[in-house]
Amino acid sequence: MVPNFAPMKKTTLYLVRHGETVDNARQIMQGQTQGALNEHGRQQAIQLREQLAAESIDAFVASDLKRAVDTAAIIAESHGLPVATTPLLRERDWGGFTGRYIPDLKEAVWPDDIESLEALMARARSFIDYVCRHYPGQRVLAVGHGIINKAIQAVYYGKPMNQIARMGNAEVRILEL
Repeated sequence: MVPNFAPMKKTTLYLVRHGETVDNARQIMQGQTQGALNEHGRQQAIQLREQLAAESIDAFVASDLKRAVDTAAIIAESHGLPVATTPLLRERDWGGFTGRYIPDLKEAVWPDDIESLEALMARARSFIDYVCRHYPGQRVLAVGHGIINKAIQAVYYGKPMNQIARMGNAEVRILEL
């Protein structure tokens, strides 16, 4: 007799970039600094909360940086769920570029202390594994940052990062893991 196994339900990942921050508006490279949502960023998170209020979401996860945690907490309010955090979703460590005015960096020589692309991609793979392991078959909303979210999508689609469109603040993309 052959056992009757139901196929494993896929995990749905709602991948979100945090709302706009004070430093986003000032074009400052935030990297792994905490950051703070500005009023526009809070409104973006509220709008996304309203947009997703009817969605069945089982869990909320965020980067452990304040700007992502605050965005996730606003969105999670309508679902009455807590927000778990993980450093796997942190933004890329920009080393010596952190805190600098972004337009000034276009021609700058990259310092040696920037997180390598290989390390960033490994972290993105680890995050996907983390979600599948901790939330199998669930619908998970995860709030991260521009570059780590791009890396997660690059791993998911098997494409180079430069082929992944930039995410706007409080934008959501859905991945079936």
